[in-house]
Amino acid sequence: MKTNARIPTWCQHLRLTGLLCAALLTGNVVHAAESLTLEDAITETITRNPDLQAFGYALRAQDGRILQAGLVPKPELNVAVEDVLGTGVARGLSGSQTTVSIAWVLEGDLRQRRIDAARMGSLTLAAEAQVMRLDAAAQTARLYTHALADQQRRELADSAVQLATENIAAIRQRVDAGTAMTSELAQAEAELAKRELYREDFEHELVADYHRIAAQWGDLSPQFERVEGDPQRLPVIEPYETLLARIEQNPDLSRFLSQTRLQESVLQLEQAQRNSLWRFNAGLRRIQSSSDTGFVAGVTIPLNRGNQNQGRIDEARANLEQTGALAEATRIRIQTSLLVIYLELQHNIHRAETLRNEVIPRFETALAEIHRAYDLGTGSYLERLKVQEELLDARSELAETSVQAHLKMIEIERLTGVRLAQLPPSP
Repeated sequence: MKTNARIPTWCQHLRLTGLLCAALLTGNVVHAAESLTLEDAITETITRNPDLQAFGYALRAQDGRILQAGLVPKPELNVAVEDVLGTGVARGLSGSQTTVSIAWVLEGDLRQRRIDAARMGSLTLAAEAQVMRLDAAAQTARLYTHALADQQRRELADSAVQLATENIAAIRQRVDAGTAMTSELAQAEAELAKRELYREDFEHELVADYHRIAAQWGDLSPQFERVEGDPQRLPVIEPYETLLARIEQNPDLSRFLSQTRLQESVLQLEQAQRNSLWRFNAGLRRIQSSSDTGFVAGVTIPLNRGNQNQGRIDEARANLEQTGALAEATRIRIQTSLLVIYLELQHNIHRAETLRNEVIPRFETALAEIHRAYDLGTGSYLERLKVQEELLDARSELAETSVQAHLKMIEIERLTGVRLAQLPPSP
């Protein structure tokens, strides 16, 4: 009864991403659009992912196994001729006896056991397909987040290029006024060239990011030019106890539940096959010498000595117990991973908030003061460059910490079997 009560939880897994059911009814979503949303990316993945489409053939093959399991053994037609081509009364065909009979096997409930095992195999494959769908959706979300991170890095590189350009303009004014050396101008120009190289690196990385995302649904050429979202909008996390209560919704545990049902069916099938099957036959016999006809019947009863299928029964029972042990080990591993990732996510959010609210504003104030002093001729270029570097490092650290927070959130939602994270749209 406890097992049956958990069936509705397994059946609800198609809603875990909040997108799967709708995706199965949706055609191609991504056209020649300039931008891509996470929802569209996941929908395309669920609908067109090459690995998922290939796994569909395994489900079709299992349908064939169910059909085969339900087939009844065909009866056999036997024809026997006796007392022919011998000597005396058996010379030629004059004394022959011809028997025509039909034989069949009594399966009892064995056929139903085969059908049950095949159907449980279908449930196991369906659970495996659900795990693959969620894994594909989670991988798409990770790739999407990495693309958002590189877009953010490119924006930071643009900001660094702008600051380096402003430095050159400010230094050139002082060089023209005779209050700065040309070596400072050369250093600033070298800094600008280096910043432009960094920006170019991110441009190349973004192209690779877009191709990786498009490959999730089998496209070799991305039909979008950017992904939408603001990774610096930090995710909102629920209490750990709430997330822990959702562990049972993890699709990997649901897969073990289906495997348990399959192993139980296999065990029942092997137990049903412990004895050999009886065979019956019935037919007519014609006696050529007297032109008489008679009815004949027979039965073949196996002389079983003990359980002839004990080895397979023991194997099936051990597989069933192993599945239960693996499920418990997986539950412990999932719970441990959830705790570790949850603590890391809390730390990421704390770091991001501290950088945004306390560190970066102070560096921005310091940089404004340095610019003012430099314009008045009392500050040095090295001081200006140092504060700019610290500000850029703080902004970069905020960006990286925010991205890590979103990646941790994706892993938590994958572990707890809830809807995959969607990054908020850009304001």
